[in-house]
Amino acid sequence: MKSAVAPNAVLDGLREQIAHLESAGRRSRGVLPFGIAQIDERLPGGGLAYGALHECAGGGTGTVDGAAAALFVAGIAARTKGKVVWCLTRPDLFFPALAQGGLHPNRVVFVESDKEEDVLANMEEGLSYGGLGAVIGEIVRLPMAASRRLQLAAEKSGTMALAVRRWRRQTEASDFGQPTASTTRWRVSAIPSQDLPVPGVGRARWLLELMRVKAGECAEFEVGACDAEGRIDIFSRSADGQDQAGRSRYSR
Repeated sequence: MKSAVAPNAVLDGLREQIAHLESAGRRSRGVLPFGIAQIDERLPGGGLAYGALHECAGGGTGTVDGAAAALFVAGIAARTKGKVVWCLTRPDLFFPALAQGGLHPNRVVFVESDKEEDVLANMEEGLSYGGLGAVIGEIVRLPMAASRRLQLAAEKSGTMALAVRRWRRQTEASDFGQPTASTTRWRVSAIPSQDLPVPGVGRARWLLELMRVKAGECAEFEVGACDAEGRIDIFSRSADGQDQAGRSRYSR
């Protein structure tokens, strides 16, 4: 009987030690909260973890261009401290839009590459450097092995890694469903802008979907796009907008 119980006790003790080390690491790195209770309560620690990889992609009609996803990520990076490295292959970012979302170009170091493999390598090098607010990479595919390398590099330095999934064509978007080592996975879709009491275009709005989170549950929110400080704002649920389960009328 003792020989059967002892190994289990040892394994339980090891699991507790590992869990303690992981939680201690998360506490020391800290998190970046959105400042919105409905969103932060869905995330372990109350915000986006530093020293971790986070994925984001566009949804709806913005699946390919990923403009909303890029602005969402820019808003996150804007609220970090330090320089931001943005790795990409297509130099088509609109600087005034980034600044409007809180991320001023004078904080960003853009690293352009010809191949996507180089984007992943540049991201890993930036994460390993340390001392940065965030490292962003625009990529089509994110293989599990590559995502693990980015996650490990982020863990070592404590820098936040943000992968913006951009595709050249709609059919490539199915790759977003493949497993990766990312801590969270988001999808951002543009929805009708905020109504104004006078003719004009109101604040841009997004359907923000938390599609995956470690040790948490998926959710979705209707939010106002990033302001000049990189912050989003949540819209109140309406009786005709969402059902009892909290699903938006824009859900697919």
